[in-house]
Amino acid sequence: MAKSTVNPQLQAWVHASGLSLGEIGRRVSALAKSREYTQINPDTTRVRRWMNGEQPRPPVPELLAQVLSDALRQPLAPRDLGLQTAALPLDRIELPLLREPAAETLAGWTRMDLLMLDRREVLQLVAGTPLIAAASHLLDATARPLSLRQDGFDTAAVAALEEITAAFARLESVHGGALFRTSIIGQFAEVLRRIQDGVPASLRVRVFTATADLAALAGWTSHDAGRYAAAQRYWSYAIYAAGEAGSPGRGAEIVTRMSHQMIYLGHLHDALALLDLAATRARRDNQIAVQALVHSQTGRVHAGLGQVDEAARHLDHADELLAQAADSPAWVAYFDAAEHAGARAVSARDLTHLGRGGHPASPHFEAALRLRRPGFDRVRTMDRIGLAAALLDEGELEQAAAAGHQAMQSAGMQSALVASRLNTLLSAANRHRTPEIAELHSRAADVAARAPITSRVAA
Repeated sequence: MAKSTVNPQLQAWVHASGLSLGEIGRRVSALAKSREYTQINPDTTRVRRWMNGEQPRPPVPELLAQVLSDALRQPLAPRDLGLQTAALPLDRIELPLLREPAAETLAGWTRMDLLMLDRREVLQLVAGTPLIAAASHLLDATARPLSLRQDGFDTAAVAALEEITAAFARLESVHGGALFRTSIIGQFAEVLRRIQDGVPASLRVRVFTATADLAALAGWTSHDAGRYAAAQRYWSYAIYAAGEAGSPGRGAEIVTRMSHQMIYLGHLHDALALLDLAATRARRDNQIAVQALVHSQTGRVHAGLGQVDEAARHLDHADELLAQAADSPAWVAYFDAAEHAGARAVSARDLTHLGRGGHPASPHFEAALRLRRPGFDRVRTMDRIGLAAALLDEGELEQAAAAGHQAMQSAGMQSALVASRLNTLLSAANRHRTPEIAELHSRAADVAARAPITSRVAA
């Protein structure tokens, strides 16, 4: 049959199986003969063509699914291998806006994600126009139910889901995301399975509210573990679930997480486009706290682009909105004066690095540290590292050494964001040759070398 596009689903499952292409061909051939299909005898080249997008004729998809199911000791259907024309390709993040199919699609990604923990990421990162279009589609779409089944959840199961999700969120804030990602993804897989069994109408809001929380957390921990494309998929489902829950402003808040990733990866114009979508939705939903978050992050992006006046305008407006925000939903409570001070700090840092003088970052990092509430240990560590780097930029070497050594006490946590912030300290320390700074550089380099993820991007 004609070749279409690369089949990342099949590539991932073949890679996870550990079987050579020739061995897969032999096993398919043997299984075919046992079922009296005497003309099926694929070789290495044929299996490679399937992985590159060629769609084999029946019964090969079923035979191939059985071979890989046996090798991986878990059931796989042809659609899990991308061998149905209706299968959703993994180079997009759009989801079918139907409750059961959306859960089924992401369940396939999740199973693959759990199998590929120690291997390369097989999903493709989405950026540019496709990313913006997908986020806009998800924010404005409305799902509809398919089946009459409603036996996926009962009151006790929903209460347990809410409690477990809240516990994971607390642990992630203290210890970073990489350490708990596998557990969170596993819990999310169970939730997706239950959604496919149907959600009682009386529990619909609670189920999808908790699911949005869990999916957003799965996205953030994936981002913090350096699994950027996986993070996009989980965030996309979080937006979908927030819409199902009828949670005003929640989808916009999740889009700001996607924009944060674009900032982190250096796609600043994509970040601005996402934030523009989020701003429109937050205004429409009259969510003041989310509007403040959007303006704070938008200011940071403009600073990264060296646009001083635009950065100041958005950051100042975020101050005004924060002063007006009251009774904010729990899911945006993390954005407070401390978080905004952190945004001001990295904005000042970026402007300094771009040669825009007169923007010391250390006072903002100090303000963030003063204002941080208990339970936000990872971001507090990032503030301390950022403060030390800012003091080095400002020539305050003695203070920088003290702040840096204090930061090193907790800088070894499993977090890509902390690791990337360490790079800003190492870069700043490279510009000074004093013994005390050389000692700090050595200590920070040792911590960075043991970090789970390394990045040259300044978080």
